[in-house]
Amino acid sequence: MSIRFPELVGSIVEAALSPHPVDRYLELVDPMLTWRDLRAKVVAVEHPTPRTVRLGLRPTRQWQGHEAGQYVQLSVVIDGVRHMRCFSPANAATDAEGDLELTITAHDDGFVSTYLRDHARVGMVVGLQQAQGEFVLPSQRPAAMVFVSGGSGITPVLSMLRTLVAERYAQPITFLHYARTSEDVAYRAELAALAAAHPNIDLRLHHTRDAGDGHFTGAHLDDIAGFDDAQMFVCGPPALMNAVEEHYDTTGMTQQFHKEAFTLAAPIVVDPDAPVDGELSFLRSARSTTNDGRTILDQAESAGLSPESGCRMGICFSCTAIKRSGCTRNVLTGETDTEADTQIQLCINAPVGDVEIEV
Repeated sequence: MSIRFPELVGSIVEAALSPHPVDRYLELVDPMLTWRDLRAKVVAVEHPTPRTVRLGLRPTRQWQGHEAGQYVQLSVVIDGVRHMRCFSPANAATDAEGDLELTITAHDDGFVSTYLRDHARVGMVVGLQQAQGEFVLPSQRPAAMVFVSGGSGITPVLSMLRTLVAERYAQPITFLHYARTSEDVAYRAELAALAAAHPNIDLRLHHTRDAGDGHFTGAHLDDIAGFDDAQMFVCGPPALMNAVEEHYDTTGMTQQFHKEAFTLAAPIVVDPDAPVDGELSFLRSARSTTNDGRTILDQAESAGLSPESGCRMGICFSCTAIKRSGCTRNVLTGETDTEADTQIQLCINAPVGDVEIEV
């Protein structure tokens, strides 16, 4: 096994500065001066709509770039507590030298998104994780592309569209987007300009609240150029995703189908009449609480703990911890797990009776 020299030096330096990692000292000089941590500085702030904020981010040297459609975990400290959320870059695919563009919609219950909309400023430094996710363009570009998005789900498919335009992809592209009103389309002017400049782009904007043609119906897919050979990419809220998938299944469509959900679907409830009981013990924190049936992450936060978490949807795996004993239920699938000393995701698992967890 070989060890690279910079990593060896870093390990020696961190050992000498124990008990704190070297980055804890470097950030006192400059938050962007890091040895291991990936961070980003906010270099631009815009508000394209009343509900959104657009951030330009310049990552530190550890950044490895992103593929169109992937997401990143962004962390920000609010009132002394670090919070993590997942957002998809809207800019075209970049290498390690590229900046990031995030357009974030502040939802009514969006604690971090609302904070960023109201308080993000040029010069702010945020935490960042490397891009991840399988919702990406195929390496072999298909003969036609259909993008369907709703609300904040526009960002990953816009990244794909921008990437294809940069590559001078000349095959048919259909871009369907659903928003409450025309003013809620954060990239309305750019999309119109792209469609006007590129004859192969068919732009179809649908509005669900003002004078428009409302929510998705199969008719919105009519007369799409190259549709039989197209691949579909769908991203948005559950109602849109479910409507498109139902149409896909009932009509026997054969196009290759890719999807990415931006909100958590309603969990499956197993035996709703069963009583909730037991004690949830957080071993590392030496705390315990009476099980109230919610996810372990929610109960940990109510107990005053702050375990690392990201998407809260079960896709980013940032909130894993070791379950030492007890039974847990996956709230998405209803499956139970009784295995001891196993890694579980706190955001999508709830205790069933007594559970001990390393948090």
